[in-house]
Amino acid sequence: QVQLAESGGGLVQAGGSLRLSCAATGRTFSNYAVGWFRQAPGKEREFVAGIAWSGGSPHYADSLKGQFTVSRDNAKNTVYLQMNSLKPEDTAVYYCAARFGPGWYQGARDYRYWGQGTQVTVSS
Repeated sequence: QVQLAESGGGLVQAGGSLRLSCAATGRTFSNYAVGWFRQAPGKEREFVAGIAWSGGSPHYADSLKGQFTVSRDNAKNTVYLQMNSLKPEDTAVYYCAARFGPGWYQGARDYRYWGQGTQVTVSS
């Protein structure tokens, strides 16, 4: 079993940046691919980014390419999401999720382990 905990959310003005962290405990984290998702009020949870267990093959939702960067440090059991040029429409609860195996998936149902989420609010 893997336990995940997100941190780094908060209130930021439009155009600002935040770096989210997803810290893992439990099983060997390097055996798990990780995805970031977000959910805004009244909307469905959506895929943001994914990264393979090795740290390779980062992938982003089309609308977020060039704005967000996902990375991981398996020695620290942590995955990061660097978010730049934030917009009010980026306001959401952000979740990290893990699945056993090398590759990430875009579907939330493909992930077994989830963090509790961290709120990101971007003011205009």
